[in-house]
Amino acid sequence: MAFDIEMIAARYSKMEAAIAQARKVVGRPLTLTEKILYNHLWDGNPTKSFGRGVDYVDFAPDRVAMQDATAQMALLQFMQAGRKKVAVPSTVHCDHLITAKDESGVDLGIAVKENKEVYDFLSSVSNKYGIGFWKPGAGIIHQVVLENYAFPGGMMIGTDSHTVNAGGLGMVAIGVGGADACDVMAGLAWELKWPKAIGVKLTGKLNGWTSAKDVILKVAGILTVKGGTGAIVEYFGPGAEALSCTGKGTICNMGAEIGATTSTFGYDESMERYLRSTNRSDVADLANKYKAHLTADPEVYADPSKYFDQVIEIDLNTLEPYVNGPFTPDLATPISKMKEEAAKNGWPLKVEVGLIGSCTNSSYEDISRAASLAKQVAAKGLKTKAEFTITPGSELVRYTIQRDGFIDSFHKIGAKVFSNACGPCIGMWSRVGAEKKEKNTIVHSFNRNFQARQDGNPNTYAFVASPEITTALAIAGDLGFNPLTDTLTNEKGEQVKLDPPTGEELPNKGFAVEDAGFVAPAADGSGVQVIVDPTSTRLQLLAPFKAWEGTDLKGLKLLIKAKGKCTTDHISMAGPWLKFRGHLDNISNNLLIGATNIFNGKTNEVKNQLNGNYEPVPQTQRAYKAQGIGSIVVGDENYGEGSSREHAAMEPRHLGVRAVLVKSFARIHETNLKKQGMLALTFANKEDYDKIQEDDVIDIVGLTSFAEGKPLTLVLNHKDGKKDEISVNHTYNAQQIEWFKAGAALNLMKA
Repeated sequence: MAFDIEMIAARYSKMEAAIAQARKVVGRPLTLTEKILYNHLWDGNPTKSFGRGVDYVDFAPDRVAMQDATAQMALLQFMQAGRKKVAVPSTVHCDHLITAKDESGVDLGIAVKENKEVYDFLSSVSNKYGIGFWKPGAGIIHQVVLENYAFPGGMMIGTDSHTVNAGGLGMVAIGVGGADACDVMAGLAWELKWPKAIGVKLTGKLNGWTSAKDVILKVAGILTVKGGTGAIVEYFGPGAEALSCTGKGTICNMGAEIGATTSTFGYDESMERYLRSTNRSDVADLANKYKAHLTADPEVYADPSKYFDQVIEIDLNTLEPYVNGPFTPDLATPISKMKEEAAKNGWPLKVEVGLIGSCTNSSYEDISRAASLAKQVAAKGLKTKAEFTITPGSELVRYTIQRDGFIDSFHKIGAKVFSNACGPCIGMWSRVGAEKKEKNTIVHSFNRNFQARQDGNPNTYAFVASPEITTALAIAGDLGFNPLTDTLTNEKGEQVKLDPPTGEELPNKGFAVEDAGFVAPAADGSGVQVIVDPTSTRLQLLAPFKAWEGTDLKGLKLLIKAKGKCTTDHISMAGPWLKFRGHLDNISNNLLIGATNIFNGKTNEVKNQLNGNYEPVPQTQRAYKAQGIGSIVVGDENYGEGSSREHAAMEPRHLGVRAVLVKSFARIHETNLKKQGMLALTFANKEDYDKIQEDDVIDIVGLTSFAEGKPLTLVLNHKDGKKDEISVNHTYNAQQIEWFKAGAALNLMKA
C-alpha cells in the first residue's frame, strides 16, 4: 500500500467539483496545470479567474519533502513555530552529505561517522514532529519521492530546486526555500504567483540513441536558463504518452535548468505501469477512476496555442542526441555538431571522466540502457578510455540492478559505483587531481554543469548528456565521437561500431530491496528531546532577525557588484561547505565567494570601504556588520538561478546586507530573500547597472511609504561628491511587505 493513501483519496474526492467550478469562473477549457492549481486553492473554492504572472495566490500543498542539507535550516525554523506536529505529510532524505571518492560502502561508512551529529539531529526532529526519515544510503530525495510519494494530480513543495522531478508522475511539484516549507508544515497557506503556461507538444517516438534526456536538452537550448521563469511547462501529445514515467521525470527534473516553476505530464499508461511496479496499485486504481481530471481538457491539446502562452513542438522521430555545455546547461549542441563546436571553441576533446546516475538519470531504464553499452566493450574488443562512475538514485534501484547483473557489467569495464546519493552532481566528489586546476573535460548525465560545480575546478569543462551518450563518450574518451556514425579501433586494430543502446522500462522480475532505508516517526513525539550542542560547529539554533527600523535605509555600502552569471552556487557554495548547512554563522563564511567582482574581474576580492583594502567578501561584510553599517549587493540577469538553497538569502541577511539589486531574479531566490526580510529590487532601467561605482554609498528612499506596485528610489552617492538617483522596482505584495517590516516571515508566524 502507498504512503498517505487516505490523503490521496481525499484530494481526488474534491477534484471533480473544484474543476467544474474552475471551468465556470475561467470560462473555458482548462490545462492540466490549471486543474491541479484550482484543486489546491487554500480556501478550496474557485471563485475567480487568476491572472497569469500577475496574481499572488494561496495554495494548500499535499506534502513537503526536504533533503538533509536544506532540512537542517528548514527544521531549525520549524522548531521556532511552536507546533507539535507537521500539518501535512513530510519527509527528510539524507542524500547531500555523502562524499563520492572510493566506492559506495566505504564512502557511506565515512559519511555516517562524519555527519553523525547532523543525522542524529534530523532523525530526532523527524521523530518528534511526525516526519518520515530516510536514512543515508536510502537514495536521492527526488528518486525516492518518485518511487514512494508522487501521485498524479497532486501538489508538493520541496526544499530543493529539483523537486520538480515529481512532475514525471503528473504532479505540480515545486522547489522552495525552507521558510516556505516551514509555513506549510505549520499548517499555513503557501503563496505563489499564478504561473504562466508553456506547452510542449511531443510527436513521434524516441528511437536509437535518442532518449528522454535529449528532449529537455533541446528545450533548454530553445528557452535558455531563464526562458521558463514564472511558468509551468506542460508536456503533451502522442510523443509524451510514448515516454516512460521515469523518462518524463528526467524531463521535468531538468525543467529547473530553464527556470520553470515546474513541469508536468498528464496521467497515462506509463504512469500506471510505474505505480503498480513500485507497489502502489491502490494509487493507480484511484487515478484510473479520476483519469479524465488528470489531464487537460481535450480542447486544450487540440488547439494548444489558444490556451498556452507559448507552444513548442518537437518531433521525437527526428530528434538527435544533444550534449549541453560547458559551464551552462542551456548551451545545446547536437551530437553531430559537437566535434566542430569543440574545435571552434577550444573545448578539450579528451574525455577524462564519464559519470552517469543522479536524481536526473538513475532509473532502471537509464541504467539498463547504459549497461547494454558496457557489455559491448568486451564483446567488441574495446577498452574504456575514460574513467567511469555510476551513482544509483535509490537503494531500490541499486539492489535491483545488482540482482540483474548491471553492476557487474559496469565493474568489468573498470567503473566505480558510488553511494545512492547526490555525490558528484552537487560537488560532493573527492576527485583526485582536481586541486591542480588543470583544463579538462568531463561528461555526465546530471542536470547542472556550472563552473567548478562538480569537482571545484574552474577549468573542468563539464558537459550534460544522456546516460547512453555519456557512456559512449566515456568508452571513446573523445568528446567529438558520434556513436551514431563513427567507429572505434578495438584491441585488434579493427574498426567497430557501437550498437544503439537497448533496455527495459521496468524490471521484468519486478523491483526488489532488502532495506529501503525508511524510518517511520513516533506516533507521539512529545517526549522526544532534540538537543543542539551550543559549542557545535555544525548546528546552531536560530535567533530571530531584527525588524525594520521604520525608516529609509541610508549609508549602505556597496558590498559587491557581481558580473554575469551569479547562481546560488556562487552566492553560497556547496561541496565542502555543505557540512555547515545547519550553522548559519559558519556557513556565512562562504558568502558570495564565487561571484565575480566587476571592478577587478576577481572572485572573493572586494573593496572594503572602511580601509580601502581588497579583502574577501565575507570578511568585508563582517567588518561592516561590526560597525553597524548596512550594505547592498548588485547583480546581473537571472540572479540566484540554480539550487533552491535559502542559505543564499539567509547568509547576507545574517551578515547585515539589507538589499539585493539586480537586472532580474530567478524565482526561488527572489522569494527566499523576501521571506528572510531582505529587499529584493530590480532596476527599472537596466542600463542603470552601469551607474553603480565601486566606492558608492547608497540610500534607499521611499520605504516609509512602501506599497505594492510603487517603485523605490536609490540615491547613489559617489566618491567624487556627485550623485545619481535611479528608480528601482519590486514585486512585493501587501503580505510580503509585512514580512519585510517584521524582519522575516517567520517572525510573523511566531507573533
